[in-house]
Amino acid sequence: MSPPFSHHKYKLWIFALLVAASLVSILLAAARMAYSGTRDYASLIWNLFLAWIPFIFASIAYAVSWKHRLLYLVLPVCAFAWLIFFPNAPYILTDFQHLSTNAANAPLWFDVLMLIWFAWTGLLLGVVSLHFMQEIVTRSFGRAVGWIFASTVTVLSSIGITLGRFYRWNSWDLLNDPLPIAQDIWGWLHHPFANLRTYGFTLLFTLLFLFV
Repeated sequence: MSPPFSHHKYKLWIFALLVAASLVSILLAAARMAYSGTRDYASLIWNLFLAWIPFIFASIAYAVSWKHRLLYLVLPVCAFAWLIFFPNAPYILTDFQHLSTNAANAPLWFDVLMLIWFAWTGLLLGVVSLHFMQEIVTRSFGRAVGWIFASTVTVLSSIGITLGRFYRWNSWDLLNDPLPIAQDIWGWLHHPFANLRTYGFTLLFTLLFLFV
């Protein structure tokens, strides 16, 4: 049975707010590039686009989860694509490191506010998409399994963000050539004391996302 219209209305409002936040973020980035005459933060717009991909797949999966005829055909594909692209949503939080190199071309306070808009919007896209997927799992297997699922995805996402920020891998690489990525992860496991910073970053990001 499908949820009542009021439940869908609530999620439609969330979608509208996320669209509005994304538009504000893009306008801020455009204003910053026009003011500075550079494209220092153009990558933020691309990162925000990538953050929308898991939200879209999670929304499709959530809608399909109420349709028993499509459940076993579409849901696994959407869930897999969502998991692959999910780290792109909270990844925008790591863009704050650009403040150390790009702050000279515009007021620092503007860059801080712009990055907050992008980071908060990306984080919300991730949180809401995870909420959709957790709700599907909870509905099928119970609340405990739902939280185990959410916690596991959060850990995997933090590993994905570490791979993206420090090793420059992305979601496409996981599909095209996963072996080098597996080798990097094996290096963490095989030499843990030589990768303490990697473990620390992954742990702190996991805790942050779980608290959010």
